[in-house]
Amino acid sequence: MRSRWTLRSLIESGAVNVLILIVLVLVVSLLSDRFYQPGNIANVLRQISIIAIVGSAVTLVMISGGLDLSIGGVLALSGVTAAIIAADGYPIAVAFCLGVAAGAAVGLLNGVLVVWLRINAVIATLGTLFISRGVANLITDGVPVHDVPPGYNALGVGFLGPVPYPVVIMAIVVVIFTIIGRYTMLGRHAVAIGSNQEAARLSGIAVDAKRITLYVLVGVMAGLGGVILSSRLNSGQPTVGTGFEFEVIVAAVLGGTSLAGGVGSVPKTLVGALIIGLLANAMNLLGVAIFWQPVVQGAVLIVAVAVDMALRGGGRVWTRPTWLRSGLREGR
Repeated sequence: MRSRWTLRSLIESGAVNVLILIVLVLVVSLLSDRFYQPGNIANVLRQISIIAIVGSAVTLVMISGGLDLSIGGVLALSGVTAAIIAADGYPIAVAFCLGVAAGAAVGLLNGVLVVWLRINAVIATLGTLFISRGVANLITDGVPVHDVPPGYNALGVGFLGPVPYPVVIMAIVVVIFTIIGRYTMLGRHAVAIGSNQEAARLSGIAVDAKRITLYVLVGVMAGLGGVILSSRLNSGQPTVGTGFEFEVIVAAVLGGTSLAGGVGSVPKTLVGALIIGLLANAMNLLGVAIFWQPVVQGAVLIVAVAVDMALRGGGRVWTRPTWLRSGLREGR
């Protein structure tokens, strides 16, 4: 009897990624006796927490056939917004909420540009990436905001028992977006839109509204990530987040989210983020120059995309995602 377990089914189920993660943990633990130290493990989880938080929302956008490259700029803008408001004497909770709101505003702008104005998602979100970072520099004069009140860094460096607050938030966000992706109409419609946008529209799905909602959710999560990072740094830094969008996309693609849309999973993106975080941690523990980290991330992205295309016919039957098409609706 022929086994139903093929390489394709194992990869798409996420079993291969989990196996890679386990092997990576074993190899790093053998190469460095510092790996299993509680402080190091907590540091790895804290480092990947923002990637997983933002990646949870980005995964749904990519499943719907979209792409968002603005999140690095949103991270900077939301962080400096929160820091400035807190430095002006407003309650820290209010500052954090307004920082997240700044991210939501950029997400809404992305949705309007991509969905309503039909601008290519790569161009639109690259534009808002530069706009967000530019505004972050304008409102701070390019200078970090350090005069934040005491307690500002509690969210970023505090602990709930032995677990860092960012890791707790990451767990909550991953659970929420897993539920959204698997059990809500928004998640199901994202898959339908990414698989065939015009068919989804003809079946009665409010495609434009769903896609805008997904972009807003990315903005909210990027805003939350920016606030957490600002709290961890105990300041508003207009230069943070450079290349962050790349790390998130690597985690999502490594977790099995297809660049063609229609396929992806939030828990698998978490596994992808863990792999990226462990690779970076391993290189740090082994004394590898930090400049090798983007080289490794780029190689991992290329391999993951190559595997994704091979599973879909080596590119011969690969469907162009929405962000590679013109802004006009199919068939018009």
